[in-house]
Amino acid sequence: MGARWVMVTFALVHGAGDGGWAWHRVQQALHARGHASVAPDLPTDREDATWDDCADAMLAALDGTPRGDALVVVGHSAGSMIVPLVAARASAVLQVHVVGLVPRPGESPMDWFEAVGWADAVEQAARQDGGLTGHADPMVAFYPDVPRVLARLALARERPTSTALGETPWSGPDVSDVPARYVVTARDRFIPPAVQRRVAAERLGITDPDVVQTGHCAALADPGALADLLTGYVERAA
Repeated sequence: MGARWVMVTFALVHGAGDGGWAWHRVQQALHARGHASVAPDLPTDREDATWDDCADAMLAALDGTPRGDALVVVGHSAGSMIVPLVAARASAVLQVHVVGLVPRPGESPMDWFEAVGWADAVEQAARQDGGLTGHADPMVAFYPDVPRVLARLALARERPTSTALGETPWSGPDVSDVPARYVVTARDRFIPPAVQRRVAAERLGITDPDVVQTGHCAALADPGALADLLTGYVERAA
């Protein structure tokens, strides 16, 4: 009989404008399920920071935490640019992209939006939902399903995002080097679900991505559903 992983460590990578706090509800849910996690603030706000600097910060956080039987690296949105770097260097068993900007070599985050047809998809979705998708108010575009108190806290904790990182071509490893899953946020008003599914299929070969019924900020909107997916992955793999 194969060995069962008793405890898994989840390395949780925040997206642009966020910090590790964005994962705190998921961390609570994971801990309640018997797993460990780290979610540090990454130097995405530093103009001199590189992708490797961000990966180094994740690895440093892992070094200071007791490791479980396996490591899973999870990225939200632009955090997916960092996920493959950490997964490869830390010998992760799985990488998970939550509404992820899964990169291709030589592509910057700004290039990513053009490459996946984001602007056209937003325009089409906005025609269908009366302008909610792509709305200028972050409460409408990013936090419509997040408890209002948490949404206000998230806005207050917003961190600037490095312009340099946004324009820096990605030069990491092949994203297929580590097994992957993709989670679609079905009510997303920032990155339309159609774009997410295209990215999952074309960049990870995943034609059956998992789905959570939330907007862009799933970790704040429905942490239980996200934690259930994450722990389900490792239970099936074990």
